[in-house]
Amino acid sequence: MNVHTYSYQLQPEKVRAEFFRLLPISLFVVAFGAAFGLAAIQKGLEPLQAILMSTTVFAGASQFAAVDMWGSEVSLIPLMAVVFAINSRHLLMGASLYPMLRDVSPGRRYGLLLLLTDANWAVSAQEYQSGKRNLEVILGGGLVLWVAWIIGTWLGVYFGGLLQNPKSLGLDMVLGCFLLAMALGGKKSPRTLVAWTVAATSSLAAWKWLPPNTHVVVGALAGGAIGFFWMEKKTEAPESVEEGRSS
Repeated sequence: MNVHTYSYQLQPEKVRAEFFRLLPISLFVVAFGAAFGLAAIQKGLEPLQAILMSTTVFAGASQFAAVDMWGSEVSLIPLMAVVFAINSRHLLMGASLYPMLRDVSPGRRYGLLLLLTDANWAVSAQEYQSGKRNLEVILGGGLVLWVAWIIGTWLGVYFGGLLQNPKSLGLDMVLGCFLLAMALGGKKSPRTLVAWTVAATSSLAAWKWLPPNTHVVVGALAGGAIGFFWMEKKTEAPESVEEGRSS
């Protein structure tokens, strides 16, 4: 009987380093958490309900969409469909991390994925392309962003009037610019460029002509399809490269 051994061990010092590495981004997450807290209160949620929602759900865009649909009577099926559509990109994000997660025990693996966000996924995926496995950024970076979202929600619930419109300060562009920088700084190949182009074009087209929030699904599936059908030649795995260098 073969027993699979899980060789990857998270390093506490690297987790702490990644926590502070994404701390600057988390400051902008606080601002949007405050905007969500204010929106939740205005829609009739109790302060504790809004804070618990951010603590247990931790999905910014989905929470805004859910609150927008909130009322005295909530249509559960449409609400679930919208939340799933917005978060469906996590299906591809999680799948892309499998080569790094396969040597992590199932309990830790799914625990890490609970903290997966666009920001820490982008950092981890980019570094994997460069030959480095960095799951510590998923844990450390995810923790700082999660805490920032909860703190922001709390501030919005009780002091939301101080920052009613973060978009007026350009804060809505910060995460987008961060992700764009990660994409431009990553591995460049015809396959990658075509995948990004197709994903962006499809997403923009869906945003213009399809129902709200479907552009997230369309863009992710279009880009993922390019990656699935246009396979690159297999190269030596990043962990093998690191082992060869250290020997």
